[in-house]
Amino acid sequence: MKFWVRILINTVLFMALAGFLRSSFYVASPWVALLASVVLSLLNALVKPFLVVLSLPITVVTLGLFSIVINGVMLQLTSMLVGNDFHFNSFGTALLVAILMSLCNAVISNYVGHGRRSN
Repeated sequence: MKFWVRILINTVLFMALAGFLRSSFYVASPWVALLASVVLSLLNALVKPFLVVLSLPITVVTLGLFSIVINGVMLQLTSMLVGNDFHFNSFGTALLVAILMSLCNAVISNYVGHGRRSN
């Protein structure tokens, strides 16, 4: 259940960020955003661990900031797999979207899924 909530949150974030960054980030429809969200989650599960291990030395040297670059690479891979209906004008835009999505996901994850338990 938590997986699908994250997929829907990322879908909404893709649509919102595409609206804010109209000239540099394009999403054709909500269905394309949903597809991109699913593809991104699959890439994060299958490819990202290898990239993290390969880039571990530079990530340590930059005190973890290189992980933002890895997130930008994952978004660019998603763009390549989804096609022309989901694309960035530059890698800098992908980095900006990666930073904004990370911030939004951090804020949203504090409120989603932390319902009060009754003992």
